[in-house]
Amino acid sequence: MKKVILVTFFLFLGLLTKAQTNLDSLYTLWQDQNQTDSIRTYAFKNYIWDGFLFNKPDTAFTLAEELVTFAKTKQYPIAEAEAYNIQGVSFWFKANYPQAVNYYERSLKIREEIGDKKGIAASLYNIGNIYLRQSNFPQALEYNQRSLIIEEEIGNKAGIAHSLGNIGYIYSLQGNYTKALDYLLRSLKTREEIGDKIEITNSLGNIGFNYKEQGNYPKALDYYQRGLKIQEEIGYKKGNANSLNNIGEIFYEQGNYLKALDYFLRGLKIQEEIGDKNGITVSRINIGHNYNAQYKYNQAIVECNKGLTLSKKIESIDLQELSCTCLYEAHKGLGDATKALEYHEQLAVLNDSLISRENAKKFTQLDMQYEFDKEEAKEDMEQEKKDVIAAQELKRKNLERNGFMAGFAVVLLFAGVFFRQRNSIKKEKERSEELLQNILPKEVAEELKSKGHSDAQLIDNVTVLFTDFKNFTALSELLSPKELVEDLHACFSEFDRICEKYGIEKIKTIGDSYMAAGGLPSPNSTHAKDVVKATLEMIDMVEKVKAEKTKVNQHFFEIRIGVHTGPVVAGIVGIKKFQYDIWGDTVNTASRMESSGVAGKVNISEATYVLLKDDPHFTYKNRGKIEAKGKGQMEMYFVERKLKKG
Repeated sequence: MKKVILVTFFLFLGLLTKAQTNLDSLYTLWQDQNQTDSIRTYAFKNYIWDGFLFNKPDTAFTLAEELVTFAKTKQYPIAEAEAYNIQGVSFWFKANYPQAVNYYERSLKIREEIGDKKGIAASLYNIGNIYLRQSNFPQALEYNQRSLIIEEEIGNKAGIAHSLGNIGYIYSLQGNYTKALDYLLRSLKTREEIGDKIEITNSLGNIGFNYKEQGNYPKALDYYQRGLKIQEEIGYKKGNANSLNNIGEIFYEQGNYLKALDYFLRGLKIQEEIGDKNGITVSRINIGHNYNAQYKYNQAIVECNKGLTLSKKIESIDLQELSCTCLYEAHKGLGDATKALEYHEQLAVLNDSLISRENAKKFTQLDMQYEFDKEEAKEDMEQEKKDVIAAQELKRKNLERNGFMAGFAVVLLFAGVFFRQRNSIKKEKERSEELLQNILPKEVAEELKSKGHSDAQLIDNVTVLFTDFKNFTALSELLSPKELVEDLHACFSEFDRICEKYGIEKIKTIGDSYMAAGGLPSPNSTHAKDVVKATLEMIDMVEKVKAEKTKVNQHFFEIRIGVHTGPVVAGIVGIKKFQYDIWGDTVNTASRMESSGVAGKVNISEATYVLLKDDPHFTYKNRGKIEAKGKGQMEMYFVERKLKKG
């Protein structure tokens, strides 16, 4: 069963709030032009941080702009870096993660230019936190580990504790609890040595989360309550709200819904006081799920509708999914099948988005293998040239004894080296070009070579096809692995040839399924017709093989093919084994056309039919409305070639 309550987790900001300082004194120092630039910067940074950042992030951003102007006027880059960091945090509080990363990276760039290692580590750490909030665990882990290396190098205990804590938390989320606990306990020990109570509570919360994920609720509750006690003593409201939500979740898991609700409501009240948008959203969803568990469906709908609205505002797919799950369960509980289906369909779309998000988020920049090979060959050639020059010098010294022919032989040797290396580079380039164009569409490959990266495209109209073999699992048990692979290879190789013939882009194979699309990467007006002609040829090919195998009493494949037309997002995913791929509801619908079809037929959607209905080359059989998984009733058609008369 999918977990529906979301833990409110602790995220660290690198430079966390300190004890309240006399803001007037700080502002006076900032205004005093007799003070050094460093003292003025430090005073104003703390004035913004302690006075505005945590309760008035917009004001903090505006004040930081004043610090940027000061930095540029005084040519004092450290002040500019500090200002950008503050602005990054202000966007973090508003859950505007792209802008937060933007300002953190500005700060990082300056700190790298001036060699500020402590600042570099803090910026890496903050960027890692953004990826953590977005559930991009590989990137989050990478940035936190880079930060930890620098913090250990400079001996910054506070920074070491932050990075250890985040790395541990990431391992907890990935289910590696033993490794996570090691990092979390090391973080807690370091923070206790420093005596930073806020950070001690963060460590306690993360250790509690680790135990909760393992189902050890007594241990989890103990750590959460220890953290809560300290937070209440020092007035750390954000942490206080987080702990209340986490304790509420423990009681929820144990079936004590009334006690869980009490903690969720207490947490929500504090989050609304401090304007924590992400926390408010989580609390609303938690309260909604709690009401569902008590069969109070109407109250659940109210809370989860609020959660869904907020999650869309902060652009959190995870929280939208949890909201829709809550609303689906509530409407299902009320017996409202229509509404329940509506949210179930939204869930299907969100699930697809979650699966593809890590791939779609960042399209790779490639350092082409050809460039590497070329540089390597260049280095080899330089070395051989040096060897030849050395040999030439030796020949010169012995010229009287060896005569003219020896010197001429050296010239021939050098020429041989030059032409050999040039041919080697040429062959490597051709090999890389061939490999690249075998993996990617030609237009995308050219874009990569010219720009070093490929941009994602939103293409308004493409036609996607899916094929699948009927009873493939049962058939695979009757064939040897070698026979199975050979048959698939022969079939898919022929599909590749057919796609190339009709200008269709093969996307990928998934087991016994083959996926391709027409009308990309360069849009065209014939994609629907091209794809349908290709699929009919694929059917013919499979039927021909079936007839041949039937004659000799061998097992054979039978194929279903589905086709749908609509918009997609297309781009490159991955760094190793990268590939060109497409995403969107069009892809899902094409897959449903295949699974709703029958063997030996091409099943097309209404969208594809509308484009081709007047084409004289095809005939259609209207199947009426067919139930498609996750899509409901959809109009479908079988398409065939129009037979020539006479």
